[in-house]
Amino acid sequence: MNVEEIENIELKFLDLDDYQELRAAMVSAYTNMPGAYWKEGHIRALIDKFPEGQVVIKINGELAGVALSIMVDYDAFDNNHTYAQITGNYSFNTHNAEDGNVLYGIEVFIKPNFRGLRLGRRLYDYRKELCENLNLKGILFGGRMPNYHKYANTLTPKEYIDKVKRKEIQDPVLNFQISNDFHPVKVMKGYLEGDRASNDFAILMEWDNIYYQKPSKKAATKKTIVRLGLIQWQMRPYKDLNALLEQAEYFIDAVSGYRSDFALFPEFFNAPLMAKDNHLSTPDAIRELAKHTKAIAQKFSEFSISYNINIITGSMPEMIDGRLYNVGYLCRRDGSMERYEKLHVTPDEAKVWGMQGGHQLKAFDTDCGKIGVLICYDSEFPELSRLLADEGMDILFVPFLTDTQNGYSRVRNCAQARAIENECYVAIAGSVGNLPNVQNMDIQFAQSMVFTPCDFSFPTNGIKAEATPNTEMILIADVDIDLLRELNQFGAVRNLKDRRKDLFELRKK
Repeated sequence: MNVEEIENIELKFLDLDDYQELRAAMVSAYTNMPGAYWKEGHIRALIDKFPEGQVVIKINGELAGVALSIMVDYDAFDNNHTYAQITGNYSFNTHNAEDGNVLYGIEVFIKPNFRGLRLGRRLYDYRKELCENLNLKGILFGGRMPNYHKYANTLTPKEYIDKVKRKEIQDPVLNFQISNDFHPVKVMKGYLEGDRASNDFAILMEWDNIYYQKPSKKAATKKTIVRLGLIQWQMRPYKDLNALLEQAEYFIDAVSGYRSDFALFPEFFNAPLMAKDNHLSTPDAIRELAKHTKAIAQKFSEFSISYNINIITGSMPEMIDGRLYNVGYLCRRDGSMERYEKLHVTPDEAKVWGMQGGHQLKAFDTDCGKIGVLICYDSEFPELSRLLADEGMDILFVPFLTDTQNGYSRVRNCAQARAIENECYVAIAGSVGNLPNVQNMDIQFAQSMVFTPCDFSFPTNGIKAEATPNTEMILIADVDIDLLRELNQFGAVRNLKDRRKDLFELRKK
């Protein structure tokens, strides 16, 4: 049929009234498998058990294609099953509406005279939407290899699949399934009785539902839209620690008032407290500042609980076993707290303060997904964020402190690169203003921002939100975690998925 002849295309649920037309269509579609059609009792059973799983496409009122499926608890099977086993010997008693976790395709075809109109894609798209709506892990089915009999004497099934993938062999069924985001899982022998064209082989094909949420008995939901609150902190004199904490609480109160899920503070936001020790040497002054770190972290943890917000405390100096480190804390709103470290200290931090690089790198679980934190200079080392991405990081937080605009540009441009190459969101927050009475902390330049990957679902320039440069303010931005899942599977480019792991690898020591 030609496109210009089409007056109406309709996707509808299969009805018993369609059976005679369905039977004739199956006979015409499977000319190489005589008698390969469903009896009326089979169709009645499918419609009774799972009506939404059985759909047909009609063109100008004529049946053009069909897709039949059941919902199974796949944990009760294995990857060596047969078609008869998965269908309960064609009774479909394996359909499990209560505990089913996989949508299993048992039939899909397009009548020969309607092929070439991409109708099969419509049927597959319907199955994917059904799988997502039912919150199932994915779609499985045994795919035929109708051209394999031509190569069975020279190629193993695996070699045949590889050649089809490389477009060296044309297999209309396998090519179509791969183009619809299904991937081969296993070659199965003796899957479908009588399938001589496939030489009795089939390929277990799988499509993963990236939106699947494992059922939980906890009274909580996993957030997909996450609100970030970035604090562009003004450096100013503070009378004492309580005055600094009062200012910090003011900002936490402000971003939590907008129902933010995270509050991000800059690197060394507590540096104004060194003013009272300006008479000391610079190394001694920052070691005095380090004495406040535990108390500040504890107070921030209390704020995270009382304001119901996860807080990334930026960074502060900390003494451990006589050595000075640059560290921060993730204070979760459930009361738990974890520590992160700056791994690469700048030449200035090492030379002026005698600061040491840390050793811990890990992604953190939160109620809004996995996050990572890299302090300032660490964002300029792409290996670190890539390791965090391999652990499942969705949002990277970068608290920073830069004195000059070129120093800021290094952090800003590297942070945006991290968002693109790791298919994640990156939030950076810095301090502004001057501290004339604190050695080595005279001036600051900052523009806090939220970066995204660059693809159709994101801003074209990769910038979700940006603060006014060198102005004290908060920046609020929403990020959609589901968009990252879509990018990972269907993006115009897929930086994580397309890595040549056959050529290189990245690992922690």
